[in-house]
Amino acid sequence: MAILGRGASLPHKERCHERKWHSQDSQKANPYEGWRRRLYLMLEPTARDSPGLSITNRLIAVLIILATALTILETEPLVRALAPSAFVTAEAALALAFLVEYVARVIAAGEDPRYRGLAGRLRFMVSPWAIIDLLAILPFFLTMGAVNAFALRLLKLIRLLRLARLGRFSNAIGDLYQAVRGRRYELTVSLMVAVALLIVTSSVIYVLEASHQPEAFGSIPRALWWSVATLTTVGYGDVTPITAAGQLFAGLTAIVGIGMIAMPTGILAAAFSDAMQRRRDQAENDNNG
Repeated sequence: MAILGRGASLPHKERCHERKWHSQDSQKANPYEGWRRRLYLMLEPTARDSPGLSITNRLIAVLIILATALTILETEPLVRALAPSAFVTAEAALALAFLVEYVARVIAAGEDPRYRGLAGRLRFMVSPWAIIDLLAILPFFLTMGAVNAFALRLLKLIRLLRLARLGRFSNAIGDLYQAVRGRRYELTVSLMVAVALLIVTSSVIYVLEASHQPEAFGSIPRALWWSVATLTTVGYGDVTPITAAGQLFAGLTAIVGIGMIAMPTGILAAAFSDAMQRRRDQAENDNNG
């Protein structure tokens, strides 16, 4: 979340001076605002004068990775049986840490003009990142005393969303989003081609194999599974054509599938490369400015 207002249009060095001036002025005017400002700088990577993550955000990133690892390991009964109390203790400590972080982010959000005041804080709490923060906390408190309930065990999987929070600490996620958004027309066309190929190949294999394998190719919806597996070059082998015409068509379908996968892959790779080049050019302009 970058500093908004006049400083947002200035070169990097001038923005740094603007932020420093703003911070000193806030501390003199109101001690609470100065404290909130320091908290904001610790939690929001893009608000810092220097590139990279603050120590606070590095610690949070480590905790996110640790929490995700614990969530994965506890699904293995043999591992959890070795030290069940240790998992509960670690989960409680991590939940408390994320709760403190969530409260701190709500407080620090007031530095953004969009989230000032009570209404602004409520607006921040329903923003996508704040909801992810909240979902990272809720599973522990909701599963206390009822860990074996199926619905609550399923809810605990939401904790894997903590991985998404790492995107906040990296510009790569934003670059990827912009890359996809900028090439949405090309991606839509490639998706339409893929859907058309699925329909055509499943229809043809239905005609060729339905009378020989009605249980596998007795209808176009049944044949659709084979088309998906073949066009994506997965080839599970659970359903295969047995006629000569069907096998020949299967080979052609697999070859066409390579091109179908390559189309969106090439589009995304080119778009992401362009986005990274724009970021490098912008960084050079900021440094030279």
